[in-house]
Amino acid sequence: MSDADPRPARGVDADSAPDADARPGQEAPLDLVATADVVAVVGATGTGKSELALALAERHCAHGRRAEIVNADAMQLYRGMDVGTAKVPESERRGIPHHQLDVLEVTDEASVAAYQRDARAVIAEVTADGGVAVLVGGSGLYVSAVLFDLDFPGTDPVLREQLEREHRELGPAVLLDRLRTLDPAAAAVIDARNPRRLIRAVEIASRSDRVTPSLPSAPRPWRPAHVLHLRRDREQLVAGLHTRAERMFATGLLDEVAALRDRGLEQGRTARAAIGYAQALQVLRGEATVEQAVESTSVATRRYARRQVSWFKRYADSGTTRVGAVDVTGAGAAELSGLARRIVP
Repeated sequence: MSDADPRPARGVDADSAPDADARPGQEAPLDLVATADVVAVVGATGTGKSELALALAERHCAHGRRAEIVNADAMQLYRGMDVGTAKVPESERRGIPHHQLDVLEVTDEASVAAYQRDARAVIAEVTADGGVAVLVGGSGLYVSAVLFDLDFPGTDPVLREQLEREHRELGPAVLLDRLRTLDPAAAAVIDARNPRRLIRAVEIASRSDRVTPSLPSAPRPWRPAHVLHLRRDREQLVAGLHTRAERMFATGLLDEVAALRDRGLEQGRTARAAIGYAQALQVLRGEATVEQAVESTSVATRRYARRQVSWFKRYADSGTTRVGAVDVTGAGAAELSGLARRIVP
């Protein structure tokens, strides 16, 4: 994931968010990151997170320190979902162990509570003997579930089935109105176009023991960590996201989705709704052309990037968690590798 650009990288602390309201982060404490045992590399899709995470892990290994990567991209949890998630191929992982990749079948429903348990177990094991765990991904809730003390309510299968039936028969407006009554704060930020998230939000709000999975204004850290929030300017990021969508369809996404259909993709609540996969399914069903799917994927990815920026810009120093914004506008693989050398000399 190089996101190369002919302009030189700007360096640190410039606002490259794809929405006008995003504010610059504080200067990244690069001199302190080298000694941390948990480093999180976060940011919007297309900012170069995977490349920087690999480069950081390599630098630690070069100094004789164990370093392993923990995925925090919800869709990369799924086995076989590679092209559309930009999963780093095993041949390109440079010998660095990767965790929380390919742990679910496409028919499974992702659970952030289960992910929190498993990812933290890996991090605890890696750091127990002085190693460093590099958490990398753009799924805000999944990253936060590891870094902060967030609690997650269980599921109610009967209520879930009822809400799914209401959504099919009555549409999202009815459920959104109910959510506004039950939890106005959740309704204000929910993506009502995402049925799975809307239904889950109403399910949680309907429970008497509900614990809303959101980022508190002052979250309690799970353990000391350093967060590097990568940003690119809007112009470069938007152009890169469209190129990314074109590349996905040009390099085998349709073949990948066709194979996943045989493994039950269309029955998987979470996997079938993934950006790129939903659009590829439309092509395979004859409901859209490839050109339409590319454009739809590009638009959906831009919307997702705005939500990612909105989530991560709320990160701030909290207790033992240190957060810094790093402007990587113009940075390709070479520049990100150079950044890693600055962080871990």
